[in-house]
Amino acid sequence: MFDRIKELAKKRGLSLSQLNEKAGFKQNVIYSWKTKTPSIDKVESVANVLGVTVDYLLGKNETPEWANEKDTKDLETFLERNLEGGMTYGGEDLTEEEKQQVKLAMTTIFWKRHKHD
Repeated sequence: MFDRIKELAKKRGLSLSQLNEKAGFKQNVIYSWKTKTPSIDKVESVANVLGVTVDYLLGKNETPEWANEKDTKDLETFLERNLEGGMTYGGEDLTEEEKQQVKLAMTTIFWKRHKHD
């Protein structure tokens, strides 16, 4: 998980120190995850800063081994097409957490259906 967080932070233009600060942690908390298992609330804080789900950080939403670059691009297109615009329920915008949950569900469905194409 530490490596995934480090990679995502880099993609978002953040150092681990900056991510640590944005998540509201004491100094070097994320670095300590190399050897210690963090609490779920801390993982959730990092997921929120990075704009991903806790499941993704835990490796539960990875690209399947059989997927190639075209498959990954197809997923991006699928998500863009289906998630563009505002997401609402009952006239209210979904929270960022709810949007991530919808994205996770759609990604899971995509990979299950895509494999059988």
